[in-house]
Amino acid sequence: MKWEPVIGLEIHVQLSTRTKMFCGCELSFGEPPNTRTCPVCLGLPGTLPVVNEQAVLSGLQIGLALGCELAQRSIFHRKNYFYPDLPKGYQISQYDFPLCRGGHLGDVRIHRVHLEEDAAKLVHVGASGRIHGSDASVVDFNRGGTPLVEIVTEPDIHSPEQAREWLTLLRVTLRQLGVSDVNMDEGSLRADANVSLRPVGNATLGTKTELKNMNSFRFLERGLHAEIARQTEILNAGGEVVQETLHFDPSSGALTPLRSKEEAHDYRYFPEPDLVPVVPTEDMIGRAREALPELPAQRAERYEALGLSEDAARMHAFRPALGTFLERVLEAEPALEPQQAAHWVGSELAARLGDADPADSKVAPTALGALIAMATDRQVSAGAARQVLDALVERGGDPRQIVEVEGLGAIGDGDALSGIVAAAIEANPDAVESIRTGRGQAIGKIVGHVMRETKGRADGGEVSRLIHEQIGA
Repeated sequence: MKWEPVIGLEIHVQLSTRTKMFCGCELSFGEPPNTRTCPVCLGLPGTLPVVNEQAVLSGLQIGLALGCELAQRSIFHRKNYFYPDLPKGYQISQYDFPLCRGGHLGDVRIHRVHLEEDAAKLVHVGASGRIHGSDASVVDFNRGGTPLVEIVTEPDIHSPEQAREWLTLLRVTLRQLGVSDVNMDEGSLRADANVSLRPVGNATLGTKTELKNMNSFRFLERGLHAEIARQTEILNAGGEVVQETLHFDPSSGALTPLRSKEEAHDYRYFPEPDLVPVVPTEDMIGRAREALPELPAQRAERYEALGLSEDAARMHAFRPALGTFLERVLEAEPALEPQQAAHWVGSELAARLGDADPADSKVAPTALGALIAMATDRQVSAGAARQVLDALVERGGDPRQIVEVEGLGAIGDGDALSGIVAAAIEANPDAVESIRTGRGQAIGKIVGHVMRETKGRADGGEVSRLIHEQIGA
């Protein structure tokens, strides 16, 4: 039987506010343990929480960006469970009255967006760091109380690759909003995945398992592949999938059960008695809406309207630094064909700069625009243009001056090129015979000969034309 994966994601996003969700402790990363705490975030008796207004604004921004319905009234609940990293014995979260509902991002629907506080960080100390002569676990409460937004999708994802691509889009969207640095290495973005299988064509959902705390897109994709394979093996053998929470070990590829999957009633949710309902005002919603930038999905649509292919539009929209640089190149040279400019920015320049922002490089948008125009007008060959780009990346400057100083101007269709082509034909008789007998790919040997002689300055298209003309093929 063929099985269809059904995947829903739960994404926890640490918000970039100055202070924690319900107290005045400043947020930090990498500070000495337990130095950013107070009686409120430590859960000491008699303390009272106060909602962070900026966290609410950030939640509203996320909801607007995802096209959600904003709640006129939302309330906080106590999610009760015992764990050493939870000092109060419960987490303040939202349950049946979240801040936002519905919406979508791309082709994945959003179920809900709600606010909550993060737990503390539990550190397991092994043999290399024994405490009092034995293995132990210690708790750093600096992270406890950090504002979180949890984004829950509908089960609209059907492959690990789709999950990775969608999470990439979400991450870029959140970064554009400026509500989080979404740094997975530091835990600012954490994803859980609910996974089930069902027979292809069947609308009924199967029993789901949960993969917890995937801390990179690659691990998420690998973990999903492993869990889909595990469930497939169980179902093909006639067994039943057990609802449970699993841990994926990226180093070994192993899946380990953590606990049985909890239901909502296991947490004994009840309204937080120390917090009033959150009632967003028109002023708050207006401020959140005014702060919205152009979102990656909107940017991709605009780039497609300019003439970029779907893949090129998405790449430049998902890497805003590349998109902004491309727009400046096109502003400098309005006559350029956008798709060709996108190739030079997104492929040629990006390959040389890696993940660096082109705006921080020595390549000016005006210089790259001029170089692309020169290549388009066949003032330089494609190979020579790449040499010029190498020089621009290394030291910047004017591409026209680099071409002149280094003698990289194109050799066109004059007698000089015709003579070089004739010599290449004479030097490669086997290739000539192959072309004449229909093996057209053999022309590459002659073209390569010409390119070596001209140091890449000859126009490839013109060289091919001259070869066919001179051998009568």
